[in-house]
Amino acid sequence: MQKQAVVFNGQEVGIAVPVENRLKFIAVRFNVIDLDNRLFDTVTEIRRAIIDHLASDVPRAIASR
Repeated sequence: MQKQAVVFNGQEVGIAVPVENRLKFIAVRFNVIDLDNRLFDTVTEIRRAIIDHLASDVPRAIASR
């Protein structure tokens, strides 16, 4: 395993860093900071977590208007 950029919707949102046999997500965008330092098995799993995280933020963003 190697370090690799995590790109979501055309923007680099973080870096996947190997830790033992898993990947640690290091966030570089504020909108995914809640996922920072979490461990995942694959980059695909990281992307799914980003989708879930951003989807859960939608109601809060609308409610704050």
